[in-house]
Amino acid sequence: MVDIQTVSIAIASASVVAGIVYYAFQLRHQTKLRQTDLIMRLYSTLGSKEFFESLTKFMMMEFEDYDDYRKKYAPSPTGFSEKPEVMAYGTVGIFYNGVGILLLEKLIDANLTARLFRNAVVYTWEKMKPIIEGYRKEGHPQLFAEYEYLYNEMKKREQQLASKTA
Repeated sequence: MVDIQTVSIAIASASVVAGIVYYAFQLRHQTKLRQTDLIMRLYSTLGSKEFFESLTKFMMMEFEDYDDYRKKYAPSPTGFSEKPEVMAYGTVGIFYNGVGILLLEKLIDANLTARLFRNAVVYTWEKMKPIIEGYRKEGHPQLFAEYEYLYNEMKKREQQLASKTA
């Protein structure tokens, strides 16, 4: 025959297990909420007037290759310049490099990132690539490495989306 003490121990044990399961679900939900909040704050930066001006200025730059870029916009030996175009290049590159770091560290969701940033990342990287490759050859081999990672991830998602719709 089952006594009261055995029943109370079973109920207490079941309560502890239920509490642990509930906590695990809550923790998972909170992590997802934090990731979503972070990505939406990044997305609002993308839509800010300041960033959009930098993005527009960078995308309107005209250059044939790295040497042409350096001659027109950043002729100093360091590659730094106070020209608005160089500042725009830095603003865009640093922003997307930061997003790439967050994605690499799995602090933001790859699919949500792709849905919000894919086109902008792809277009800006493809324009910026000759500049980055030039700086890398001049002794900065890791320049915007996480931005390149972000670009590659966005291209993967783009191909997956194309294969689903084909």
